[in-house]
Amino acid sequence: MAFSSSAPRPLVSATAARWALLLLTALNFLNYIDRSILFAVQPQIAAEFHCSDRQIGLLTSAFFFCYMCFAPVAGFLADRVARKYIMAVGAVLWSVATLMTAVTHSYNVLLIRHTIVGIGEATFVTITPAFVSDLFPEHRRGRIMAVFYVAIPVGTAIGYLLGGALGQRYGWRAPFYVCAAPGVLLGLLLLFVPEPIRGARDTIQQTYERSSLAGLRKNGAFWTCSLGMAMMTFAVGGLQVWMPTFLYRLRGIPLDQANFRFGLLTVVAGTASALAGGWVGDHLLRKNVGAYYLVSAVGMAVSIPLVVIAITVHGTLMYAAILLAEFFILLNTAPLNAALVNSVSANIRSTAVAVNLFTIHLLGDAFSPTIIGYISDKTNLQVGFLPTVVAVILSAVILFIGMRFAPRVPAIESASAHE
Repeated sequence: MAFSSSAPRPLVSATAARWALLLLTALNFLNYIDRSILFAVQPQIAAEFHCSDRQIGLLTSAFFFCYMCFAPVAGFLADRVARKYIMAVGAVLWSVATLMTAVTHSYNVLLIRHTIVGIGEATFVTITPAFVSDLFPEHRRGRIMAVFYVAIPVGTAIGYLLGGALGQRYGWRAPFYVCAAPGVLLGLLLLFVPEPIRGARDTIQQTYERSSLAGLRKNGAFWTCSLGMAMMTFAVGGLQVWMPTFLYRLRGIPLDQANFRFGLLTVVAGTASALAGGWVGDHLLRKNVGAYYLVSAVGMAVSIPLVVIAITVHGTLMYAAILLAEFFILLNTAPLNAALVNSVSANIRSTAVAVNLFTIHLLGDAFSPTIIGYISDKTNLQVGFLPTVVAVILSAVILFIGMRFAPRVPAIESASAHE
């Protein structure tokens, strides 16, 4: 029996939703592993190509420039065609581009390699938050985003560990090959994931500001979330790129040990904070509509003195400060991404996420590594880190303001009324 193309489709089953989340999270792990390997081998690249700190920072800036410029294209397409095909193409593209490292024998070719990877990763990262949000209801999105975005600290940490270990033993090119084959395989598996119905899990009221691109410019929930993210991204992007080099150069720690120690601190702090932030955000959302913003803002505020301590002291206290600073900064990982997808309606969600990505990278880590590298060339890395402290302060202020714009979630109010 043939079915009409206009026949309503059933919701994706709970089992299928969990499997889709698992697959997307695995790809996100590879995404961040590939991205952070560079940070672990920067001194080796600088030695081979005779690069300044500004040029090394430019590699990451070029990646994010292409990443943020292509994100709107991916978002525009994703709001109009089946998203799983676009995500699959992006995953395969960045994985194949990783193999270009084998033929990279000049700084300029390495720069080109990073731009191609940026395009592939933008295609995947722009679409996945909207895709995942259509699999689960609004009041569970903090915990769901915690699972998906735990890939950020864990993947980043694995990148440091792989880069430090393999780069020291086999040369800086070797670690880049780790993600290539798994990325292609998982990218192709995306073709078999069911496409969820857009907005089927949403209960928040549609308004002009939430459901139209023209109204998006007046959407306070979206913009405070995006600007708070941008300042956080400036700080995190700069610290992640330069911290192993900082430990190696200013604290006299061997490069492989610097990567191992910072990677270990990142995986512990990042995993705990991502899961804690998602759970606490969902729990507080029952009593405070601005809970996602509140958890994020408090985390940023608490991290301010910890960042200062981390870059000014030595020994055990420095490691403790790094661990706690990462925990509180990354506490926003799940709640702030849940706030982002809840701030707009499903019909423009992928495009809105693309605008968010463009904003946070334009004002954040597209330039912070280069700025820090430039200041380092003129002074030292310790002074170069000072702009990250200012960015953390600004992020906390913006997110506290964002609490007043958070939308009401009828599904939670209805559940609370029956308790």
